[in-house]
Amino acid sequence: MARNSNYRVKLRRRREGKTDYHARKAMVISGLPRLVPRFSSRNVSVQIITSKVKGDEVVSAAHSRELKKRYDWKFPTGNIPTAYLTGLICGLKAKNKGVKSAILDIGLINPSKGSKIFGALCGIIDAGIDIPHDEKKIIKERLDGLHIAAYGSILESDSDAYSRKFSKYVRQKISPKDLPEYFSKIKSEIINSFNNGDKKT
Repeated sequence: MARNSNYRVKLRRRREGKTDYHARKAMVISGLPRLVPRFSSRNVSVQIITSKVKGDEVVSAAHSRELKKRYDWKFPTGNIPTAYLTGLICGLKAKNKGVKSAILDIGLINPSKGSKIFGALCGIIDAGIDIPHDEKKIIKERLDGLHIAAYGSILESDSDAYSRKFSKYVRQKISPKDLPEYFSKIKSEIINSFNNGDKKT
């Protein structure tokens, strides 16, 4: 509630915990495109956006569903390897449109070390887009899913725990131990598809 005449109601998106307007102003003033990764428990969305007077304009975008539709991705689509591959696709699309650099816009998400945010960021960087970042926030050993494979191996001896933690894998009749190798295969396919002239947005 208002305490005095100087009280100002926060803007709606700030009240809803969606936008940090101070950070947004700084990013708009920079003149650089914004890398905007967003996540749910099941999917990853990565966009590169430029700010125009009339509003934001999406330069390139990728969604983890593309991995299933175009690259036959068989594993869950809400993890760090998926974030990396989705970022890679978005970055390659942006590069084809002439984007060379951007800045990371995480909104109000807490930038935890080794999180999906930095998985997507690595994908964009490996696509050839220059983005300022803190290397200490990135755990490269997680990008290809080695940590998931190792955890699966630990739980194999406990069938109940394995079934609970890896229910999606069990339904798909796949093993977390196969994730790192499959990740490398799909990564190569993505890069090759763009090298062969795939410029779809």
